[in-house]
Amino acid sequence: MASEPAVHTGGCQCGAVRFRVTGPLDDASICHCRMCQKAFGAYYAPLVSTRGARLEWTRGEPKRFQSSNLVRRGFCGDCGTPLTYEAPDGVALAAGAFDDPAGLAPWIQYGIEGRLPYVQGLSALPARRTEEDEAVADFLSRIVSFQHPDHDTGHWPPRTGA
Repeated sequence: MASEPAVHTGGCQCGAVRFRVTGPLDDASICHCRMCQKAFGAYYAPLVSTRGARLEWTRGEPKRFQSSNLVRRGFCGDCGTPLTYEAPDGVALAAGAFDDPAGLAPWIQYGIEGRLPYVQGLSALPARRTEEDEAVADFLSRIVSFQHPDHDTGHWPPRTGA
């Protein structure tokens, strides 16, 4: 008896764009090139290739920016969450956009000529949990999240009123 293929879901921060990937996801990477840094607004871009799996947009669809002659970048047009790297050889999704990114560990780094000099030392920096930062405790206690939860929903945002 064949086992069911793996199913991975995810989407943007506001919930306007959601996706489902059916099949294996075993090609996760980090790209340090300057184009990926700009597209993600970060030191590097964590990406997961969907080659060999089936990608479906289950709510909305990304807006796209043609970042080069061969590559388009997809993002949520409402909240700006980076979502895709689309090249002739397939689509990669932003690892952090998955509902459960913990199982998508990168195995290779690309574009290391653009790697910022301090990135390799990030794990050595002092670290603390959010709730341990007493200077912002009052601020944090007043936050009400409007972020989409890490699972599929029938509709979003939630309906309010009586």
